[in-house]
Amino acid sequence: MGVLRPTRYPPPVTTEPAFTPPPNARAYPLHTSRGTFAVVDSPAAPGVEVRGVALLLPGFTGSKEDFTLMHEPLAARGYRTIAVDGRGQHESDGPERDEAPYAREELARDVLAQAAALGTLEAPLHLFGHSLGGQIARAAVLLDHTPFSSLTLMASGPAQISDSQQQRVKLLRDALAVMTMAETWEAILAMGPPEEVGGPARGIGGPDLLRRRWLGTKPAQLLATGRQLTTEPDRVDELAALPLPFHVLSGASDDTWPVPLLDDMAARLNARRTVIPNAEHSPNADQPLRTAEAVADFWNTVDGSATQA
Repeated sequence: MGVLRPTRYPPPVTTEPAFTPPPNARAYPLHTSRGTFAVVDSPAAPGVEVRGVALLLPGFTGSKEDFTLMHEPLAARGYRTIAVDGRGQHESDGPERDEAPYAREELARDVLAQAAALGTLEAPLHLFGHSLGGQIARAAVLLDHTPFSSLTLMASGPAQISDSQQQRVKLLRDALAVMTMAETWEAILAMGPPEEVGGPARGIGGPDLLRRRWLGTKPAQLLATGRQLTTEPDRVDELAALPLPFHVLSGASDDTWPVPLLDDMAARLNARRTVIPNAEHSPNADQPLRTAEAVADFWNTVDGSATQA
């Protein structure tokens, strides 16, 4: 296999990607009881009634920028959206080598601290997680669901990832055991499309920006969360027992958690189920407008009473 030149990655998305915040949004450090997290905070559009607030959690090898193309359409529907870099992701700090702070419960408690740091909100607070972010979101609401009015799981399944994706994670873990993040990035580019050989999944931004994000992410975060993705137990029954409205959203195809598995999980949760045509594991990048519309349609059905249960 020949060397993949960075200019050929990633494949094009529906809109010219960029890491700059969308209009009216602002990037800032969110200070919480558990540390500081980098966020992009996009308010509801001027003149539009505020219908809700959403905390958006990115996936494995991802970052807050993965939601760049969703902020504006959600703002137009009256939703303030706060996309977060989790502990050790991109612009949020974390230990380089100590994996203990990245344990699933620790990351879940970070989410609860982020919700608390937003303060008293006049509109319902919705939790939204993509892939790994969905499993972290699930762990957070299982600890305490009361801050949230709903939970949306996008391309995030009931238990461990597929065998093929477990191989991808193993490739990454093996590389990080003997190489630096910079060396691993170059090795990934030499082997093939990064999303196929253990590198970042396709995302928002050009190769230079994706490399910057990669280098900002802590190796301990990738090692710990990668292990979690390959060993996650099925906690759907626990989740179904919570008094929350659920939404399971995915692309029409997904090799991380097969779509029929997501269909079954939605049935077990009695969740709203949305399949986005012409999208794969990252509907937020493949079809951001359709994805934002589907999410807003779901949030519009939620009145916030679940937080009082």
